[in-house]
Amino acid sequence: MQFLNKKGFGGCLADDMGLGKTIQTLALLLGIQQQKPQPSLIVMPASLIHNWKNEIKRVTPSLRTLIHTGSNRYQDTNIFGYYDLVLTTYGTVRNDLELMKMYPFHYIILDESQAIKNPDSLSSQAVCSLICDHRLVLTGTPIENSLIDLWSQMNFLNKGLLGTLTFFKNEYLIPLEKEGDDRAQKRLRKLIEPFMLKRRKEEVATELPPLTEDVRYCEMTEQQSKIYELEKARIRQVIFESIEKKGIENSSIEVLKAMMHLRQLSNHPLMTDDAYTGDSGKFDEVLRNIQNLVDEKNKVLVFSSFVKHLNLFAAKFDEMGIPYAMLTGSTTNREKAVNEFKYNVDTRIFLISIKAGGVGLNLTEADYVFILDPWWNPAVEQQAISRAHRIGQFKNVIAYKFITKDSIEEKILKLQEHKLLLAETFVPSNNPLKDINKEDIVKLFE
Repeated sequence: MQFLNKKGFGGCLADDMGLGKTIQTLALLLGIQQQKPQPSLIVMPASLIHNWKNEIKRVTPSLRTLIHTGSNRYQDTNIFGYYDLVLTTYGTVRNDLELMKMYPFHYIILDESQAIKNPDSLSSQAVCSLICDHRLVLTGTPIENSLIDLWSQMNFLNKGLLGTLTFFKNEYLIPLEKEGDDRAQKRLRKLIEPFMLKRRKEEVATELPPLTEDVRYCEMTEQQSKIYELEKARIRQVIFESIEKKGIENSSIEVLKAMMHLRQLSNHPLMTDDAYTGDSGKFDEVLRNIQNLVDEKNKVLVFSSFVKHLNLFAAKFDEMGIPYAMLTGSTTNREKAVNEFKYNVDTRIFLISIKAGGVGLNLTEADYVFILDPWWNPAVEQQAISRAHRIGQFKNVIAYKFITKDSIEEKILKLQEHKLLLAETFVPSNNPLKDINKEDIVKLFE
């Protein structure tokens, strides 16, 4: 990446998911910070803004960062000059194009750059019209549908490298996809090789720890957020009145029911209202990540404490024609479900109820583990992760915990950080709230 920077070329970092594309990019940007260039722009799906913000805070806190999204964003590009990085979304670039295309950025970096795979799309045309000195794209799946995906991203990086779209179709697309021309394949590979780095997880095994754990934050959709806030306000009033009248111990059932309800809304409002027709931020983010892993030929365990949540994904996979296995408390033939995942190369997703499959399974075929909702006791999450990360596992395992931003899920994580006893609090017992005081409950429902 530094070599391409010095030579003035754009590059595509297409490493497998979990190999640190974000951190590698931040390292590059940190290295050029001393030159005090113009700020760099990083464009991404809206769901990734929070993750980038957290990674910057964690590994490159010296990089001054502006989040250029939302209805309150600045409408004057002069503000950009006070920052090293500007984080924005593809939608914001489209909406603010007349404003942003006049500003000279140092780097323009596209995350999940398959978003511009269609050269005729507004997103593709918008980012291509921006001004910058250097360009970089990040994607685990540079080709999703056809070679045009590749052309579009390469055209953004190094305009003219692959010729016009008509030339590219005649020279490469038709000979390769329709005629299987090996010579055309070799020519194209030789042409793009200097500008693309794609490493699979097994290729960099020595660079990775045996287990990598990460938290992925997900933004609620606007409709989901409105429902959540209304329900939270209603529930909070009921709970606080109960605590005032009966005390914490005698209100434990009401508190736990309320927390369960908000956890479900954090996942998907459909879990509480069958008539809901909107989207869920977490659902969309998990689905996007699963699709990336399936495209990369990886296997993933997807754990949830709610069977209804797993059913929503199962219905979506049925609709998309994506094979999967599923294990819940109602599964009559556990062995059949396990074997379907272990031995069928096409079945790359295993939906598992954390209660039914959190222990007693050896699933070393999987190298990714998704925890869809935070479990009250982190030890239960570790048991779930251990289904894949155990003796007999020769691949590096990457575990992601998906947390809905500004929800009770995030509050639980924060409380766990400051009060380790919370890890034991919600394990079923005669007194499940014995280690929680009123102040802690107030924080959960703020």
